Amino acid sequence: MAEKRVYTVQELVEMLGTTRQYIYQLINNGCFRAVKAGKRYVIIKSSFDEWLDGKSEEV
Repeated sequence: MAEKRVYTVQELVEMLGTTRQYIYQLINNGCFRAVKAGKRYVIIKSSFDEWLDGKSEEV
């Protein structure tokens, strides 16, 4: 099975133990890259991982 390349908002909610609203706030603030797929956002895994590791700007 191929390695996952994107996360859903719900996956980040569960990983971070936060709310959907907070994840959307992070997306809107440009903390990591996300693309809209239909009506939903998917978060680019590499971008999120860099943010989580503190390699990119934080809110």
